[in-house]
Amino acid sequence: MAVTAKELPACPVETTLTLISDKWKVLILRDLMPGTKRFGELKRSIGSVSQKVLTAQLREMEASGLLTRTVYPEVPPRVEYTLTELGKSLKPILDAMWNWGEAYQAKSKL
Repeated sequence: MAVTAKELPACPVETTLTLISDKWKVLILRDLMPGTKRFGELKRSIGSVSQKVLTAQLREMEASGLLTRTVYPEVPPRVEYTLTELGKSLKPILDAMWNWGEAYQAKSKL
């Protein structure tokens, strides 16, 4: 569910987690960092997420201002998702998570 400014926690770390705490949201961010994708492309790249859950996550992220949804008046309808500048500003956080995960994987293989 999208959080309004009045409902945001006082702690900045908690605010960030409120916006991207779901596993699927982080993967959506990862997959949209390179550029715009259609719904089907996102579903394939993420993997085991259901259509219902992916749709709900995308709607929450749009309501939070992290991405935009563009619907083209075609048959069949074409819908594309793109990160906003706010969404793109999460790149350093995702990069840090990537680096930490790589380091953890390397240590786990020892």
